Amino acid sequence: MALFGLFRSKQADVLSHWYALVPGFTTSAQEFYATVEKELKERKVPSMQITRVEFAEGGLLSDKREYLRMTRERLVFDVCAAPFGTSYFFSCRFAELPPVVKWWELCAVFVGSLIVLGLFIKIFGLIFGLLVLATLCAGLIYVMRNAVAMGLQDLDGTLINVPAIGAVYMAWIRKDTYYRQDTRLMYFDTVNGVVKAQVEEVTSAKGIKLIRFNEHSPILGELYKPTTVSLPKSTEPS
Repeated sequence: MALFGLFRSKQADVLSHWYALVPGFTTSAQEFYATVEKELKERKVPSMQITRVEFAEGGLLSDKREYLRMTRERLVFDVCAAPFGTSYFFSCRFAELPPVVKWWELCAVFVGSLIVLGLFIKIFGLIFGLLVLATLCAGLIYVMRNAVAMGLQDLDGTLINVPAIGAVYMAWIRKDTYYRQDTRLMYFDTVNGVVKAQVEEVTSAKGIKLIRFNEHSPILGELYKPTTVSLPKSTEPS
């Protein structure tokens, strides 16, 4: 089932979403985005990319709204600043982009593999060529599984974004470690904290309230899911 799941086109899974509505206020979205971007660059968050993306406000022919996007691995923040009547709002979504393999990507990988296999057989012969290819594949998988431990963070980030290979790498090859779990949480707290601080600063903290619209147990599945604990009642001495 996991194999076929990689071929399904799925929307991003929104893990957390908050917004702030500021009555009788206006500002420049571009200046706000630039301030957030500058602050995050000073924090030097590892492997994070900052871009601007446009989402349609409604249907296919509707106007588009520009968002500020921060991406690390497949975890993204989409931040919006825009007017709403005589008010102004800020919103921040934290989401996970699903790994999806397109059929044409799979075909390209299959054809490329056949070409490499044919080249190895031509150079080394059938038996020895297959042996050399299998050895190289095993070595490549070992390096991919231990890229960060070997100091190859750039390789890890590159593999995540390679078409077809990235989805398979994330699903089956890339090891999840305590360090990766911790850095995801640090990424979440850092970006989320910077955006909230900039909202409060640009509005001069004029009585705004950051409202948590929804929040799932993010990033680590059930591992850090909040639970309710019932404490035992104390007994009175008779």
